[in-house]
Amino acid sequence: MARSRPAPAQSVPVYRADDVRATDGANMGDALSFAAELMLDDIYELPYGAAPLRLSLLPSAGSRFTVAEDSEVGTTGSALHLDSALMFMSPDGQTQEALLLVEVDAEGTASEIFLLPMAQLLPQTEYRLVGIDTEQQRRKFAEVGCVSFTRGTHITLGSGEQRLIEDLVVGDKVLTRDDGVKAVRWIGQSTVRAVGDFAPIRIAAGTLNNENDLIVSPDHRLFIYQRTDEVGAGRSELLVKARHLVNGYTVTLLDGGFVDYFQLLFDSHQIIYAEGIAAETMLIDTRTRAILPDDLSQALGDVIPGHSDLPHAGLDVNEKLLKRPDAAELLRKASTR
Repeated sequence: MARSRPAPAQSVPVYRADDVRATDGANMGDALSFAAELMLDDIYELPYGAAPLRLSLLPSAGSRFTVAEDSEVGTTGSALHLDSALMFMSPDGQTQEALLLVEVDAEGTASEIFLLPMAQLLPQTEYRLVGIDTEQQRRKFAEVGCVSFTRGTHITLGSGEQRLIEDLVVGDKVLTRDDGVKAVRWIGQSTVRAVGDFAPIRIAAGTLNNENDLIVSPDHRLFIYQRTDEVGAGRSELLVKARHLVNGYTVTLLDGGFVDYFQLLFDSHQIIYAEGIAAETMLIDTRTRAILPDDLSQALGDVIPGHSDLPHAGLDVNEKLLKRPDAAELLRKASTR
């Protein structure tokens, strides 16, 4: 039997609900609270100087999460629950989505509430609450957590053909790094505003020996095989998040407008080739499973071999090792020397 390994912690930017207060409306003066206590048309503001904090969470059994050790907020080991998805409107008429997460102590009592914005919220700006959704919050959260390729990305098939991701269909045979040729089990697609944690990362042609630009979701992990250990990771096989390579010139954040995202699911977590770069496919866990159609989710059962066992666990590179403008260049050299 394959040994089950813990999933890596996932980090999201949040504000403490106590810092998001109603400046007008029925709850004027009160901090943001549970969906049941909120009133539409109330206006909320962040104070001057407010900055998001890092909430690190770990997928747990069922549909729960727990606070991870390296989190800036919350109590390590405490349970986290998704309360609702909120919709705010800014003074210029733009809508901003956000999620409410509730931390629960050992006695089952809510100890803290966090707001996870899906796009940047500005301090001292009036945001009118125009929507409260207590049914779709898990799917919204899953959309943030899913690794995604963008429209126009070439995927390497088992035949060697380079096919656009939007032209792939279920059953197509794709070349994987570890398991040869494997069939696509499911393809997801969504169009979202390219802001905040939804803004994609562009890796310019040549940056990682890729022939064309590769554009992926920010937390998409790329597989790097180091012939020489250029970044001090202590191993040859690495998984590197695209967001940790942003340097402003060869790896850039594409903020603004809309983006078409595609998710590729196989029977197990795979490393495939996109624009020649080895990159991961969708990994099903507590956070991402909600994006699957109900019939597929039920058919997969509670335990999914190759996803729950995480064959690529332990390869993630600590962000601190990549906090340098030449990180992408070092990785390119490491893979070719």
